[in-house]
Amino acid sequence: MSLSAISTQPRILIFDSGVGGLSIMGEIQQKLPYAPLIYASDNVFFPYGTKGEAELTERVDKVFRKITAHYLVDIIVVACNTASTLTLPHIRSHFSQPIVGVVPAIKPAAARSQSQVIGLLATPATVARPYTHNLICEYASNAEVISVGSSELVALAEQKLRGKQVLPEQLKPILKPFFDHPRGKDMDTLVLACTHFPLLRGELKAEFPNHLELIDSGEAIARRVASLLGDKVFPESVPEHLAVFTQSSPSVESLRPSLHQFGIHRLDILEI
Repeated sequence: MSLSAISTQPRILIFDSGVGGLSIMGEIQQKLPYAPLIYASDNVFFPYGTKGEAELTERVDKVFRKITAHYLVDIIVVACNTASTLTLPHIRSHFSQPIVGVVPAIKPAAARSQSQVIGLLATPATVARPYTHNLICEYASNAEVISVGSSELVALAEQKLRGKQVLPEQLKPILKPFFDHPRGKDMDTLVLACTHFPLLRGELKAEFPNHLELIDSGEAIARRVASLLGDKVFPESVPEHLAVFTQSSPSVESLRPSLHQFGIHRLDILEI
């Protein structure tokens, strides 16, 4: 889709299987406070990190076709590292909208680290994926990268947005490999390589020395979305945001207070 084809009031779709993509939505709202946004969660298929490539590609294609048939969508943000690394080539060849993916922020972390000891906190699938290894080889070949994979941290982020407190004793076992590593004390940069993890930024920061910098992809994604919009100007009024889930459930209803904090007051169910 050319920029001229973007509608006068472009609507941005932010997509994930769970609520991790809300961290990306928050960054886009900081950059584009008047842009109307659709947050879509494929909660039927959550979590994406446990799915195979063919299965996930087919599912994402199906969900995108249904969403774009029901709602005006001008830009698609795939706010999930797993879906981005596995499905972007397919969906970019099958959908006309500009599509922005999320990748682990290895490159900026390597550029900003003074010690060249970098932590990578991701899901186990992202840690193991060749795509991630290639990023490290390309941008951080001279650094020591300490990689830790955790699915439990995803669940804790989901629970936090449903009103449950995340306690230090829940985080310490997850983060222990960083401290046990021979060079862990030299780590000055930590890449949050799952969109769920910035939702726990405060809790994670409290577990590390003050000098450690947490880096994620949210701000870069927001800049990319803004650049795709070019010189489009939004009316300076409170935009109407929308959340879409692929299945109704009590866990969706328990998200309403957190969705309100992101300015989302309308919630649709689109069964897929």
